[in-house]
Amino acid sequence: MIAFNNHSIANIIGASVLQQGPKLNITYLSTDSRTIVSGPETLFFALVSDRNNGHDYLRKAYEKGVRSFVISNEKKNLVKYPDATFLLVEDTLTALQQLAAARRNQFEGNVIGITGSNGKTIVKEWLSELLVDDYKIIRSPKSYNSQIGVPHSLWLLDNQADMAFIEAGISQPGEMEKLQQMIKPRYGIITNIGEAHQANFESTEQKIAEKLKLFNEAEVIIYCKDYSGIDQAVQKMVTEKGICPVSWSMMDETADLFIYFVQKIPEGCGIIGQVKEKQYAISIPFSDDASVENAITCLAALIAIGKEQDQVLNRFSTLMPVAMRMEIKQGINQCIIINDSYSSDINSLAIALDTLDQQASQGFMPKTLVLSDIFYSSKSDEELYREVAQLIKLRSIERFIGIGANLKKHRELFGDNAIFFSSTADFLANLTSIGLQNEVVLLKGAREYHFDQIASILQAKAHETVLEIDLSAMIHNLNHFRSKLSKETKIMAMVKAFSYGSGMAEIARLLEFHQVNYLAVAIADEGVALRKAGITIPIVIMNPEEHSFDMMFEHLLEPNIYSTRLLEQFLHSAQRNAVCNFPIHVKIDTGMKRLGFDSEEEIKYLLEKVKRGNVLHISSVFTHLAASDDPSEDGFTQIQFHRFEKLAKMIQSQTEHHVMLHALNSAGIERFVQHQYDMVRLGIGLYGISQVNQEALQNVSTLKTTISQIRKVSKGETIGYGRKGNAGKEMLIATLPIGYADGFNRRLSQGVGKVWINGKLAPVVGNVCMDMCMVDVNGIEAHEGDRVVVFGAEYPASEMAKALDTIPYEVFTSISQRVKRVYFQE
Repeated sequence: MIAFNNHSIANIIGASVLQQGPKLNITYLSTDSRTIVSGPETLFFALVSDRNNGHDYLRKAYEKGVRSFVISNEKKNLVKYPDATFLLVEDTLTALQQLAAARRNQFEGNVIGITGSNGKTIVKEWLSELLVDDYKIIRSPKSYNSQIGVPHSLWLLDNQADMAFIEAGISQPGEMEKLQQMIKPRYGIITNIGEAHQANFESTEQKIAEKLKLFNEAEVIIYCKDYSGIDQAVQKMVTEKGICPVSWSMMDETADLFIYFVQKIPEGCGIIGQVKEKQYAISIPFSDDASVENAITCLAALIAIGKEQDQVLNRFSTLMPVAMRMEIKQGINQCIIINDSYSSDINSLAIALDTLDQQASQGFMPKTLVLSDIFYSSKSDEELYREVAQLIKLRSIERFIGIGANLKKHRELFGDNAIFFSSTADFLANLTSIGLQNEVVLLKGAREYHFDQIASILQAKAHETVLEIDLSAMIHNLNHFRSKLSKETKIMAMVKAFSYGSGMAEIARLLEFHQVNYLAVAIADEGVALRKAGITIPIVIMNPEEHSFDMMFEHLLEPNIYSTRLLEQFLHSAQRNAVCNFPIHVKIDTGMKRLGFDSEEEIKYLLEKVKRGNVLHISSVFTHLAASDDPSEDGFTQIQFHRFEKLAKMIQSQTEHHVMLHALNSAGIERFVQHQYDMVRLGIGLYGISQVNQEALQNVSTLKTTISQIRKVSKGETIGYGRKGNAGKEMLIATLPIGYADGFNRRLSQGVGKVWINGKLAPVVGNVCMDMCMVDVNGIEAHEGDRVVVFGAEYPASEMAKALDTIPYEVFTSISQRVKRVYFQE
């Protein structure tokens, strides 16, 4: 394909050249200064959104070697950026999309566009797997299907490839036209239609019509005729645009592909369909309805492009599950294990390395990459592995371990510190001698290499009860609250109490990466642990204790000063440690009656002490709202704001620097955003709980366990300690390996508590034991080894809290640290 350089791109995107540096070929596009790989080869787009402005990060990008920029603010002082090229456009996102469209127009292969509410990524991955032996394929990395993600996907196009699978996702009307102008698919696939983002559309019919705009210039569209709304909309397109439909159905014999036989067994599913007089039979190693539907969509697509030969159809039986999430787990020998065997190609590797950097916390832990041979590439092996080696060098990977014959063949590209193994079994046989310890390990392997075996051995062992933490959902929640704030308002994220049970260091790394301004913990020990984990942003200690003051000075942990006694203690210790202008945060009690200064006399005394010398520096003044989530107490909340502003202004008027104010917690952000002041404190909302707008948040924490044993209990028999469970009839009960030592409260005994098993609620029978409990599975299709959701999206923690007559905070923070935390990102 024609190479792009920072000079020629100006004409493509209609830019004015504000400053022209040397001509540089552009290999990478960046919209995030944190993930820049090779600065001189990168074109940085300063995107502008409601909450963020890429122009604020030009200096960071420049310091990483970037010398090519697309901006929309002509008032930027460019003197600070000698030898850099600056291209001025009206809208940087539009410019990014125009450049992606130019890249697409150079591509000579077939482009298959995929949209729909669910199944897009799975269909894309399965089609790639089914066709990998017949075509050189490029596909969207992970779920890069948005207004920003699609341009990054299209930038990967290369005329060495025969075919490209590109996802397209929208959340509101007007978005798909822009994606269509970039992707311009020859073939189109719409998987289905669901409730995702429905609130942004007037009707389901409008959403279908918007999604189908992706195929305005397509030749063929593949879809399921059983979705009547999609069928009607497609038929309209056939009439108006002459597009060729390829439909499938399990109900309508007039469909192009009619599925007349589906047989499910525990090991998988057999599917038979026909097109006119020709039969097609496939088997898949899955039996759930979604997988069956996705497999049939793939079959219809193969028929549409003329690749339905037996050797291709036979590959359905070896399809691998698509793990659409990256898991982050505690590993053996104080390691962190990142398991991203979801896909193995050069593009997804670059994305996974961003997470490796994030978890390594800016160099505090060594980085190790374990990589298998890469099968999905349009490049020659020599070109591919040279690019991999360059990527490893640019990312400063301390240790590289290659697994597979092709990597071993190209070992000279990777330097003397790299080691290679012929197979996964060979690697595992030598694991002890490798000596992984206190490092972040990224596992990136093609499915054929079964890296799940490596992950299983490297992760720290724990019992079958786990707490899954959805990091993508947490960032969604963070952005939800950010969207309510002005751009200047800072965020203090509460990570006390082991991040509400979610795991402190892992959550702190994520929040630091996503640029929260402060973290807050309860005690100094928690802050020290975060500093040792590599966290560098300011940390506030909400409950400072005198014995920990020296640690706080050593690790730059900022105290909440809430009384004259604490002030005097901390000031004395600060003087003894000869510190200067050490930041403190002053708490005012406005009605909570827990901690804080509450009178003008106390404030005057505080100011007198602080102004005497330059020992302490008041960074912020704050208060705690007692009932911000309760509309019936809004009068009292307004009284709190009034009291706070009165006392806080006394402090501000007596200090020469700006003192930040903050009062709002999660509920306060949603209900009293006019009082956001300089900063807000985001706590339980970050973890997916809201008393105001629960629908806007995503579930973050899912507590899961398994069924250890199922047994029949005869009428009249008793169950559990104290014989408190009585069988009034013949029962089927399941024993679960979770008890009150894990945080499953004993008050959930005797039917108070419930768990979710295969789509139904199962009540607790008898008393909860220390390490186990029993539940009633009558009427539930349950088997030993089945997964059980204790709380999560299916059965929210708020419901468990209601059963316990408590709040979700207590449910989350009660989960024992012996329960393994598993982190994942979509």
